[in-house]
Amino acid sequence: MGRILGVNGPVRMAGLAPFPRYDAFLLKSPLENQTVMDFVAAFFAEHQLLLWITTVLVDLSFAVLAYRLFGRTGLYGVVIFSLLLANIMGPKLTVVAGLQTSMGVILYSSIFFATDLLSEKYGRAEAQRAVMLGFYVSIALVVMTQISMMYLPSDRPETSAFAESVHAATVTLFDYTPRFVLGSLLAYLLSQSFDVWLFHRIRDATQGRHLWLRNTGSTLISQAVDTLIYGVVVWWGLVDFVTAMQLAAAKYVFKFAIAVIDTPFIYWAVRWPPREADLKPG
Repeated sequence: MGRILGVNGPVRMAGLAPFPRYDAFLLKSPLENQTVMDFVAAFFAEHQLLLWITTVLVDLSFAVLAYRLFGRTGLYGVVIFSLLLANIMGPKLTVVAGLQTSMGVILYSSIFFATDLLSEKYGRAEAQRAVMLGFYVSIALVVMTQISMMYLPSDRPETSAFAESVHAATVTLFDYTPRFVLGSLLAYLLSQSFDVWLFHRIRDATQGRHLWLRNTGSTLISQAVDTLIYGVVVWWGLVDFVTAMQLAAAKYVFKFAIAVIDTPFIYWAVRWPPREADLKPG
């Protein structure tokens, strides 16, 4: 959902200097470079594909760690966290490997991973419960952010400039149009519910074998459903149908790659037995 709610064009912030080039750091001694983070930022500024791969791996690793530490509850947390993060960072557009995408598409991946892992370890009902919890959180986020934006920024002389800038930034991030709200919520609910249903259909058809098939297959098809719904509801009307599908197809390339990448992670996670607290009734 988060890759949808918000602006749909690049936002250039005034006064921000571009990232320094990585090779500029190589010409300086470590003492001349300000911080390690400056070095890392400069390196990834020149290696965006590597940054995308690193982001996906880190995101999925956090999801696995949440399951390892907190069990079923951790996976619920992954769904909520990923939705909130994707909604906040979703409007940020970038270009990776020559294709334009949004941070929401990148940060959304662990939701499908979490629901598939819930399906595998705890059953369809638990996975669907996580989907509905995410849907509830998404609606609550929209309502509360809209209420928050009704508050006027402070007009006190000592803070007015800062308050105005923060208010403007908040409006940029959270001033959703009805079309985007509807498309995002609809795409999330239908695609995630379909993912849970298809995961178990494939599991039953293969008699519990071939985890890779139900994990990857259900995610790829449900991501296609998500992309199609979003393209039709949100983009079609703003642009012609062909352009809408082209925009959707470019984002699906990244979704396809992420669905393949997360397969080793789910094999890694399912080897752990459920936490004792997860086995207790209630």
